[in-house]
Amino acid sequence: MALLRRLGRVVAGAALAFASSLAAAAPLRIATAFDPQTMDPHSLALQYHTRVVFQIYESLVGRDQNYGLVPVLATSWSQTDPLTWRFKLRPDVHFHDGSLFTAEDAVFSFERALAPPSQRQFVLKGVKSVRMVDPLTIDIQLAAPDAVLPHKLVLVAMMSKRWAQAHHVERAQDFNARQETWAVRNANGTGAYRLERYEPDVRTTLKAFPQWWNRSNADNGNVDDVSFVTIRSDATRLAALHSREIDVVLDPPYQDVEQLRHDPELAVAQVGDISTEYLALDQASAALPGVASGPDGKPRNPFRDLRVRRAVYQAINIDLIIQKVLKGLARPTAELLAPEFGKPDPADSLRPRFDPVRARELLREAGYPDGFDLTLDCVNAALREHVCQAIAAMLTQVGIRTILHTSPSTQFFPMITQGKVSLAEFGFTGSTEDAWQGLNGLLHTWDRDGGGTFNGGRYSNARLDALIDAVRTEPDPTRRRTLVATALKLAVDDVAYVPLYRRTLNWVMQKKVHVVMLPDDTIPVRWVSVR
Repeated sequence: MALLRRLGRVVAGAALAFASSLAAAAPLRIATAFDPQTMDPHSLALQYHTRVVFQIYESLVGRDQNYGLVPVLATSWSQTDPLTWRFKLRPDVHFHDGSLFTAEDAVFSFERALAPPSQRQFVLKGVKSVRMVDPLTIDIQLAAPDAVLPHKLVLVAMMSKRWAQAHHVERAQDFNARQETWAVRNANGTGAYRLERYEPDVRTTLKAFPQWWNRSNADNGNVDDVSFVTIRSDATRLAALHSREIDVVLDPPYQDVEQLRHDPELAVAQVGDISTEYLALDQASAALPGVASGPDGKPRNPFRDLRVRRAVYQAINIDLIIQKVLKGLARPTAELLAPEFGKPDPADSLRPRFDPVRARELLREAGYPDGFDLTLDCVNAALREHVCQAIAAMLTQVGIRTILHTSPSTQFFPMITQGKVSLAEFGFTGSTEDAWQGLNGLLHTWDRDGGGTFNGGRYSNARLDALIDAVRTEPDPTRRRTLVATALKLAVDDVAYVPLYRRTLNWVMQKKVHVVMLPDDTIPVRWVSVR
């Protein structure tokens, strides 16, 4: 069963009136609090980046309106032997500069995505090489069998080798080093929309690509021009929507959703999120900034003690945060991955109860009777800030005196991928129905080959690493599910992270707009229609 059938597919707007009232072509203006930050499709692996860049670029495989896996730039795939996957490529596909997409471009794209500093490297762990068989066929060679490899390729974008070489962008942008390359502000994909202009922290303007290979698909909408407008202020985004300067707001403030639902000129779409929000705790450093040395004079890192990690967990009243901050539009979770990616044992789905008294006892047992000082890092979007403020106050009440530090996404996310946080709040969205991606990205020991790319706390557990590597290579679905469940239980018991909640996603739009809402909070503009 497709993932979205379990989550509930959402098609929003005045759907019934659209069949007879579509314009031949229409513009669309989408507002969000986050900038995509770069047009390089391999340099980042963030939801806010994916939302925009994958309107321009495409992968070999993708998602349909039910979130099921479908062919895109590949027409078919099969295993020629246990270590080789063969992909047949779609003929007569043009890049936006008019050149044809071939196997040479596909090989180049995989090699680029596999090489540091690409952040898409983590989904390709185990890929040994990619070679051209003929102009429309490639073979992907694996170091070990991988029965679900196609699912991992959904967000591995195909680029033009000739274009990349002409502009000296054969390697992905080093986003963490704030590198400037041609691919940061320019793009050349095969997707439904080509890049007109990228103005960082202002807007990204796209225009429909007439030669798109899938232009005649019946599911396509009628949007010819689209602008992704970055408006950090919640109030300003909504003001622009009410004044009709904006057509869609992807991240309306939670406290306004109920009121927006009753606005006769607007429509609100909702769907359950497949992402999970966490606290990442530094478990690698010998000492945390602000934490006094122990009685023996040695520096200390409280988070290395399981009792302290449990104290953090039990100090947080997540039900109150959901009620007061998120206005009920979220669900508390004890699971490190959404159930769609790996069904845990029901016993592992129960959060330890909120118990500040027990949290203080745990701190005393761990040798911190007076608590300690700490910095909590958070991205400076209003929703995240408000949640982090509540968490900081709750931790302070049990003796973990927490100072909140917020920063823009250009600074915050590199701190996560470089493991430079003591405590941080962030979310992770899987792009496949397979649990391995989340296990490898979040829980595997960090390495230069793509393990632990988003392991912000640099958590490391050799037994868990072995389980994660076994999940990747296990072909039997039943044994694979058992390995996933074992890995998740180990990570939960060890409090590798403190899971917080799963959101209810909300988009608000003019009633003239009809969208297909996916559970990864991306908006495929090719399916949007405007009356």
